Amino acid sequence: MNRAYKEAGVDVDAGYSAVALMSASVRSTYTEGVLGDIGGFGALFEPTLRGVSRPVLVSSTDGVGTKLQYALMADKHDTVGIDCVAMCVNDVICQGAAPLFFLDYIVCEKIIPALVAQIVSGVCEGCRRAKTALVGGETAEHPGCFPVGEYDLAGFCVGLAGYGNIIDGKKTKAGDLLLGVPSSGLHSNGFSLLRKLFPKPAPELLAEFLTPTLIYTDAVNTLTNTAIVNGIAHITGGGFIENIPRILPPGLRAVMEKPRSVPDIFTRVQKQGNISEEDMYNTFNMGFGLVVCVPPEYAGVCGYPVIGRVREGERGITLW
Repeated sequence: MNRAYKEAGVDVDAGYSAVALMSASVRSTYTEGVLGDIGGFGALFEPTLRGVSRPVLVSSTDGVGTKLQYALMADKHDTVGIDCVAMCVNDVICQGAAPLFFLDYIVCEKIIPALVAQIVSGVCEGCRRAKTALVGGETAEHPGCFPVGEYDLAGFCVGLAGYGNIIDGKKTKAGDLLLGVPSSGLHSNGFSLLRKLFPKPAPELLAEFLTPTLIYTDAVNTLTNTAIVNGIAHITGGGFIENIPRILPPGLRAVMEKPRSVPDIFTRVQKQGNISEEDMYNTFNMGFGLVVCVPPEYAGVCGYPVIGRVREGERGITLW
């Protein structure tokens, strides 16, 4: 026991306990390329490069944001790790890369081993869904910097793509279709607004708010094996308005079709806050976690609806 450090507010023994509790869950994510085990100073991963021409590393980092405040309110911490993985992995796969490994970072006022183990169990579940490995991470105790029991969670993912398989929107053309891949709800964006509108949501609404973000590894693999995919927009913070133009070259504009309906949760949020339609589509995913750009001959590929088209014009988006 490090008595002096503990008296300053940092309990290294609690950190050791947290690692012991999470170890089996972490190992369940290991893939072929993982070398070594928990406890090294750096994570070792040997990528398989056979069949990959001009290998390119693709990386992304993100966190869960203020959605964590609802997790604290519900005392439910085993799903926010899925959100953390999803926010990073979905960015990587949108570029045409296969996620190789993930690392997380948890910072809290005081390490509570059982709580950390819950959080990491969600990270591990996210990694299993993404078919990637949790190869390392950090749990930091910052006494006096957080309210007791609160924490923040972030992570990053590294993926691998062959140069010729990179999806960056550069091949998008006028006439291409925009397909909508459904979301699981709010995902992990817009929660500062949600917390203003619903400071103390009823239990059933709180549970809906905590529905984890979908991880689209399988969906993207199916799409790229079935169709020519010119661009994939991950609909995160900024909604349609910010994210869809990111996959358009200059001189092209996304013209969206008026949706027949949106999931009830978005209608409820809009009504509660008296929010304009434009602001809703500039904040939330509105029911589609990915928007995929394909040539017109792939209309409805994999059953995904056409929700817009690419036209010539000033780079940007027209809702309808």
